[in-house]
Amino acid sequence: MLFVKKEFKLYKIMRAVVLFDLPTGTKSERRAATQFRKFLLDDGFDMLQYSVYARICPDRDNANMHLLRVKKNAPDSGSVRMLMLTENQFINMHIIVGEKTTQELVVPSQQLSFF
Repeated sequence: MLFVKKEFKLYKIMRAVVLFDLPTGTKSERRAATQFRKFLLDDGFDMLQYSVYARICPDRDNANMHLLRVKKNAPDSGSVRMLMLTENQFINMHIIVGEKTTQELVVPSQQLSFF
């Protein structure tokens, strides 16, 4: 596990992963889905796949804060889920087909640090 010490507090780095399947049959449903994806990007999430977004959180408290934000901004219909993974669980994800995203290549877990 990756731990970072900041001002005498030990941080356990987490990944918050949002998975969703939203209806897009009507114009208002498409608008709601687009607004939700835009919210995720504005809140610091990076797209792993079209309906899977992830962000780095310094600890579980921060991940819980983002969970509340996702709940507040989720559309009324469809399916939205959020996983909280340790950094170790996230980096041990197997990629069966495809490649790592740009964000996964830019921020390898060994280089994470908070100042």
